[in-house]
Amino acid sequence: MKFPTFIGLLFLAPPSLCCAAEGSVPTGVPPLDHVFVIMMENHNIDQILGNANAPFINGLARSANLASNYYAIAHPSLTNYLETVGGSNFGVLSDNPPDWHNATCLPNLATKLSATTNPASPPICPISGVGSDAATPAIDFSGNVTRAPGPPGEINIDGILSVPAASDILGITIADQLEKHGRSWKSYEEDLPQSGADFVSYSDGVFTNKTDFSHIAAPSPALSQSDVVQLYAVKHNPFAYFKSTQEAGLENMAGFDGQKGLFADLAGGTVPAFSFIAPNQCNDQHGRGNAGAVCKYDSASDGTPEGLNPALLIRADEAVSRLVSAIHSSPIWKTASAGGTPSRSAIILLWDENDYGAAPEKNRVLLIVDTNYGVHSLQSSVFYTHFSFLKSLEAGFGLPCLNHACDSGVEVMSDLFAEK
Repeated sequence: MKFPTFIGLLFLAPPSLCCAAEGSVPTGVPPLDHVFVIMMENHNIDQILGNANAPFINGLARSANLASNYYAIAHPSLTNYLETVGGSNFGVLSDNPPDWHNATCLPNLATKLSATTNPASPPICPISGVGSDAATPAIDFSGNVTRAPGPPGEINIDGILSVPAASDILGITIADQLEKHGRSWKSYEEDLPQSGADFVSYSDGVFTNKTDFSHIAAPSPALSQSDVVQLYAVKHNPFAYFKSTQEAGLENMAGFDGQKGLFADLAGGTVPAFSFIAPNQCNDQHGRGNAGAVCKYDSASDGTPEGLNPALLIRADEAVSRLVSAIHSSPIWKTASAGGTPSRSAIILLWDENDYGAAPEKNRVLLIVDTNYGVHSLQSSVFYTHFSFLKSLEAGFGLPCLNHACDSGVEVMSDLFAEK
């Protein structure tokens, strides 16, 4: 960790000393034409690096640029997804679905009440406005996620640093910032149904939480919602939780396949400036309980390779290989910008969290930056977090830092995006 004592003091500073809302435009990353973010699930860095069941990912870690000291913020998944695209948890500490288009509820930013798993809380009111988010303690003893209160607790970040709540959190994401500055974006979600993302909390690509199985004419056994394998999950589509996106009709969301899907956009060179890419829950290493042996959950989540389902690792490695190869083959990766100069594009492969690791396991996850320019085969030991990730994207797109990405001590990942 770089200057651990100094950084720790900054993270532990009172809320009045922390920054939020929108700040100045960060520097340290060259202007980027296209960014592709591939988000994976629930494994720490030591479970991936050196694992023989993930040869492509390990090869990419060697040939591209690797952050070896990179940390997720908290738990569960949705909380980390919100932090990567919005610089805050927005008071959301659960994986609950959105309270779609509800104009009468109050966002967690306004109520100052956190949405939690335990105790159970309602669907997430569309995020908007300005207000207070939830503090992130170094170790969570609340039992919110998986364990009862008390030791060893759930590790947030490295088990030492904490993030105080801020009272001036702005309820937007980098997508809103991009639109304001005339840049395009899209959330590509594998197995999103063709009908679109609106009101869809989960789907296998055909059947969703909205499917009425009682109207399906079929012999026994009867089908039910419990039979749907939740391949697409809205908790992995963070933009869907925001009022601005819901009001716009969620038109910036597509699946991987089809005429307007990810692979068609890549082949045609029509991808936006910012592409957020989420493989389905059998391909992102998350796993599902009703999808058979090759997609079952890991049998243990203790931060070691023991108990990992090898099929999840193999599926994820194949999925990442397909995605990265399609990006590399796209004319976007190779062509010049409008001014005739070579384009600068980047692929960022990262994991959301370490799957609720108990103390002393840290929330250290893998992040790889692959660019079509500049430095390669770099391994950085600089301390970075999901807030550093967002701040670096904003630097590359010329956008103001947002919410906790503006906090003192949050470093831009300049070395991973360096031109030479």
